[in-house]
Amino acid sequence: MVRGIFDRIAAPVRGLHQAAYLLAALTLASQLLALLRDRAFAHTFGAGEVLDLYYAAFRVPDLVFALVASLVSAYVIIPRITGMDRDATRRLLSESASFLFGLGGIICVVLAIGMPQFLAFLYPDLSATAYQSEFVLLARILLLQPILLGLSGIIGSVTQVHRRFMLFAISPVLYNLGIIFGTFVLYPLWGLPGIGIGVVIGATLYLFVNIPVVLEAGVMPRLCIPSTKIVMDIVRDSIPRSLALGMGSVTALVLTALASRVGTGSVSVFTFASNLEAVPLALIGSSYAVAAFPALSEASPLARRAEFTSILSSSARHIILWSVTALGLIVVLRAHLVRVILGTGAFDWNATRLTAALLAIFAVGLVAQGLVLLFSRALYAVQQSWRPFIYQVAGAVLTVVLALVFLALPAQGIPASLASFLKVGDVAGATILLVALAATIGQLCLAALSLAALRDVSPGLVKTLVRPLVDGSLAALVGGAAAYATLSFEGTIAPLTSLLAVFTEGLIAGIVGLIAAAFTLSVVENEEFRIVRNALSKLIQKGQPTALVPSAEEPFQP
Repeated sequence: MVRGIFDRIAAPVRGLHQAAYLLAALTLASQLLALLRDRAFAHTFGAGEVLDLYYAAFRVPDLVFALVASLVSAYVIIPRITGMDRDATRRLLSESASFLFGLGGIICVVLAIGMPQFLAFLYPDLSATAYQSEFVLLARILLLQPILLGLSGIIGSVTQVHRRFMLFAISPVLYNLGIIFGTFVLYPLWGLPGIGIGVVIGATLYLFVNIPVVLEAGVMPRLCIPSTKIVMDIVRDSIPRSLALGMGSVTALVLTALASRVGTGSVSVFTFASNLEAVPLALIGSSYAVAAFPALSEASPLARRAEFTSILSSSARHIILWSVTALGLIVVLRAHLVRVILGTGAFDWNATRLTAALLAIFAVGLVAQGLVLLFSRALYAVQQSWRPFIYQVAGAVLTVVLALVFLALPAQGIPASLASFLKVGDVAGATILLVALAATIGQLCLAALSLAALRDVSPGLVKTLVRPLVDGSLAALVGGAAAYATLSFEGTIAPLTSLLAVFTEGLIAGIVGLIAAAFTLSVVENEEFRIVRNALSKLIQKGQPTALVPSAEEPFQP
């Protein structure tokens, strides 16, 4: 029976859109658990000092993962082990795992020793609290995570080559279950370090889910002294990807450090809003980017560039259409979303309002973030691996500079106007909106740079993206207006005095908005809408769908 269940979780699918929707559906389960995790955090800690400490500590191992674990990237390992015999595959995996364990272990030990000073430099306000010793211990415990996730990426390459698609999607589910366990069970016992242990448990489960496939293939890696030639060959090809991820993590670390200086709870609301925006990003942008990557890689030779452009254009059009459409509904329903997901326990009304305002700002960059995920993979596919890193550096510098400039502005100027526009002018700590605005502008510029870089690779790509942008904007306006009108009408019927009332009102308004948006896309005869409708129909009709091999190594949500 167990074998039968395992076999059912593993089957392969070739259609781009069917794969993207299946991936999105499976990703949704992980995202729902991530939201449950955030709800547990909000209920237990609120937007306060303890949660600020956790999110701040999480940024350190996140940076280690991006810079070290990604040096032996699945992007580089997968092409090498594809078609390899068993012994060669085992040797390559062993070399990679040993290199990661050795180098990552040394870096983590050095960081653990200097952690008190490192945290004091990054977060002087947080390090001066009564939780300083727990803060340091938590950060040290979390250093185990990048090693475990890095090893997961290495042996997960086998899972992907063998097209065990659903295992890839189940891994983050187990990861979040570990964090939830740490919050509810271990935190009451051991405080902040208990949550860190939960993260480590989740990362361990993430690793173990790949082991049955590796054992079945007979390629379980073993510790050895790495061969310089083999490892350096992998590292050389991984460096651009690793540095690009590293820049993203450095940016997140700097923005978190700036947020920690705004006031108590600022790191928490900033991270909550970012995590909420990550849900539609994962369902739309990430799903299409991951599903399209193998097909883009196969069509990357010059002789197949027309096919390459067609795949890239199709994926980008869908990302633009659905991201822009989602923006209209998110902006209108932002307060309801935050109240339903986070508005519980210690998470008060001011924190809810501020998180909702941040969510609106982040949502403006949703389409840009999705396109960056896709365009960077397109550049990797055509062997232009350094360009994403260069653009990430440019985007990071712009983001940090803008954040510093915005925070230095007089409080009564742009900061007050932005806070008033988003209806949080009377909330303490509204300055954090400027950090989110800087991040969004940085993403928009990064997407523009990436698109410009693809002009020579995919001529005519830009022209194909205008129609979905126009159609999506129209659908967003109509859908958002319909949702707003529904909310206004519902407000005259019943007061929002309970979670059920808030959820029901938001759900009805959301459904009305979606129907209005879908009707608009149908009226304008949008091609992407027609493809989605047909693809979903086929996906439902097929009894046993299969999927494209995923290859994602994005940093995890804290």
